[in-house]
Formats: sequence, structure tokens, C-alpha cells
Amino acid sequence: MSSREHRTSRSWAQTILRSLHALLGLALLLAAGWTLATRWDVLSAAHPAHLALIAVVIVIGMLHLIVSGSRRPRDRPTRIGAHLARLLGVLLSIALLAATVWLRPFPADPAPAPVAGVAVDEGDGTITLAPADGSTTTGLVFWPGARVDPRAYIPLLERVAAEGHTVVIVEEPLQLAMLAPEAHRRIMADHPEVMSWAVGGHSLGGVVASAAAEDADVDALVLWASYPAGSLADRDGLSVTSISGTRDGLSTPEDIAASRAELPASARFIVIDGAVHAHFGDYGAQPGDGTASITRDEAQEQIVRATDEALDAVG
Repeated sequence: MSSREHRTSRSWAQTILRSLHALLGLALLLAAGWTLATRWDVLSAAHPAHLALIAVVIVIGMLHLIVSGSRRPRDRPTRIGAHLARLLGVLLSIALLAATVWLRPFPADPAPAPVAGVAVDEGDGTITLAPADGSTTTGLVFWPGARVDPRAYIPLLERVAAEGHTVVIVEEPLQLAMLAPEAHRRIMADHPEVMSWAVGGHSLGGVVASAAAEDADVDALVLWASYPAGSLADRDGLSVTSISGTRDGLSTPEDIAASRAELPASARFIVIDGAVHAHFGDYGAQPGDGTASITRDEAQEQIVRATDEALDAVG
């Protein structure tokens, strides 16, 4: 190849690379803007980690645009190491773009009227629901499902709190329960008035709760459309209640049935005929879910009743 052909080839490669940087930069900025514009209410009220991620996405997007406009002197060769570094940067940016789009949370439905007799306290990474008169000795630490606004669980769990229980919803970083696996320890220490503790969660939140249930200070586990991360069959003294729906397309009836071997023989399985995955929170429909054959109100009445009974059993 002649030197002229080599320069032409290098010029084309640089043009393609600059175009790729420009496309990535625009895509990252659009993804960040789309998330902020459509989910600001969720992000501004949730754990600050998500807003921090969006800020990082914006900065990286702008850097890609800056790089796309820069030109390397023609007589300056580019080393293989620099090419590899750029390639790695591009691949990481593509992964960041995919994560930004996927992590866009499900927003909570408009809140209904508050439940009488329940005090709601939002702050310090939690949402606490408790009887207003302070008459509580049983508590539940609850992890939301993946990518779900934690406020989507307030309407159901307020009704559980109205029955005399303290319920603390964890506000997870990026709305992912696995990023707050030990939240129950601080919460339990902050509520010395609670004598018996249960942990629980919806979907991925229940998986994380099952790991927390290995702690000796935990008396019960409440699974909402979920199953354990590992075997708890030999966990002495642990009361377990699994609540699921027959039309759930995500935590399917087969998944729930398979979890029986991982739970103590005394575990109670409450199966709600016709319920789906999204009935366990107020956040609308969820992609991949099944088709319900009962109403949300009918399903949630059974969810609340079964959860209250599970907490009464250890109180």
C-alpha cells in the first residue's frame, strides 16, 4: 500500500470513529434527557444514586461529542494501545447506554387517600409506615421489586401498618435491591420498640430479603411473588409465608413451586388465583407479565390479609 493510500485509509477510519463518538454522545444525552423528563418525580424522591448515574451519563455523552469534533494531526501516528483504549471506552459507553435505558424506573400510580391511623415518614433512605399511636411490637423490612418506585408499595403496606405493624420500605440505589442487601440491620437498630422482625420483598426484593432472613435476629420471611436466593430449609425457627399469583408471567407458578424445597417444611404458600406480578404494587402493567383474571383490588385484598396474618404469627 502506498503512503497516499495509507493516509486515505487512516482518514476514513478516523471519520468513522468520530461519527461513532458523535452517535454515542447524542444517544447518551438523549437517554439521560428522556429519563429525567419522564421520571423526574421518581428520581427526585428516590435514592440519590440514580441522579448521580444520570449526571455521569451526561458528562460522558458530552465527552464523546467533544472527541468527535477533534482532529488528530495527519502526520502523528496513533499507537495500538490508544486504539484499544478507545475501543474499550466505546464498549463501556454502549453498556452504560443500555443500563441507562433499562434502569428507567416504573413510576408509582397516583396515590390514593392515606390510611387513617398510620404515620408515614419518608427520609434517610427509607419510607416508614407505623401506627400513629405507637402501639407496635412487630416490624417488616420490605425491599421493592427491581426498577419500581418504592412509593408504589405504600398503598398496600399502609393497610398492613394499620393492623398494628411497623413497615419500613427500603429506598434502594438505582431501584435495585441487591445494592442494599444489609439495609435491615440499620433499620432494626433504629426501631428498638419493635420486638419481632420480619423481612420481605417483591420479586428481586424478596430474593434479597431471603438472604437477610439468614440473620438470627430475623423471625420471619414474607415473599411477594418471589423465591429464595439459596436454601433456608434448615433455618430453625424461621416463619415463612410465600404469596404468589397463578397468572404471574415473571415469577411463574413453576418458579414458586420449585422454591418449596428451598424453604422450611413449615412454610405457608398462599396462591392467589388470577393474580399477576404487577398486582403486588401500584405501578401499572409490567412487560412480560401475565394476564390477570381478577381485579387489582381483589388481589391486593388477599395480599394484605396474608401479610398481616404472617406478621401476627410472629408477633
